[in-house]
Amino acid sequence: MNAVDTAIHVAAKSIRLADVTKAYGKVNVIPSLDIEFRSGEFTVILGPSGCGKSTLLQMIAGLERVTNGKILFGGKEVQDLEPKQRGCAMVFQNYALYPHMTVAENMSYSLKVAGMTKPERQARVKIVAGMLGLGDYLDRKPGQLSGGQRQRVAIGRAIIREPGVLLFDEPLSNLDAQLRHDTRIELADLHRRIGATTVFVTHDQVEAMTLADRILILNKGQVEQFDTPKAIYHRPASVFVAKFIGSPPMNILPAQGDGSVLRLSDGQVVGEYGLKGDFQLGIRPENVVVEQGMSGGLAAPVRFREDLGSHSIISVDIAGTPVRIATPFGGVVPDYTRLAVTFPMKALHLFDGQTGKAIPEGFGVASKDGK
Repeated sequence: MNAVDTAIHVAAKSIRLADVTKAYGKVNVIPSLDIEFRSGEFTVILGPSGCGKSTLLQMIAGLERVTNGKILFGGKEVQDLEPKQRGCAMVFQNYALYPHMTVAENMSYSLKVAGMTKPERQARVKIVAGMLGLGDYLDRKPGQLSGGQRQRVAIGRAIIREPGVLLFDEPLSNLDAQLRHDTRIELADLHRRIGATTVFVTHDQVEAMTLADRILILNKGQVEQFDTPKAIYHRPASVFVAKFIGSPPMNILPAQGDGSVLRLSDGQVVGEYGLKGDFQLGIRPENVVVEQGMSGGLAAPVRFREDLGSHSIISVDIAGTPVRIATPFGGVVPDYTRLAVTFPMKALHLFDGQTGKAIPEGFGVASKDGK
């Protein structure tokens, strides 16, 4: 690391939420959470709209009060402290820059309020601008910048205070696809250099999978799974997670076990299985195998084809359930109206038919290497 890399390097703090709940009147938004974000870790909170992820972030920041429970930064209780007393900084979706101030003034304003001398502020701004590629824009105002540049100014304004906790509330939502990609890389590199404990809220699974050390998946305020991106993809804890992660998402089909084999709803046999009951069977689109000769296996009438250049997505119908097949890179599937497919046993996931929770012993798919 060079001098710029080490000049802004924070004292990261762990974040513990101890039996935290949040209610608005009689409506429980966060029923109860007991989790910890490790010091220096990049955690992404992922979930659909209305699942409570932004509320959770705002409670950590102090913008929302907890209904019950404790929030601890580095072992110190902060749930009763004002936001400015918590030692954290937040980057919002809408940038929230002062339009009448220059880039340099926007970034250094909090330091000015804190009483730092002008030479010290200027030195700090120079360092942060260098980290974010804003050195040539310090005299410009926000209206003279692109969306990506404005977001970098907002990030610079946050990290210039050297916070131990850095919070992001869907900061890339207003950027186009290419800028989102570029900014993700910049954020990952920035986290590596400054080392802050980072919590990042998004509904975009690509951002979660590419940025996170661990992903916290929320569903109606409750934790569905909190694990590494690889573990979540290869060993989803529930049908909700399996269908939320992956593009296209995991295929889920109802199935029944009779103690010897597992059958789909139309009676077709998937494979041998020794338990009885109703299950939900999962398989990722890239793991579905199209049989050569288009005979044998499970009957799969073709509904639609999507040619994406590097690969194709074929939508078929199996036992009355829509199933997607992702062809391998360079793979070609004949233009038939009916295919025959098989589900490799090692690639299958099994979930409880009622609760949707994963059955780890299902088909041996919950291997530690994720294969």
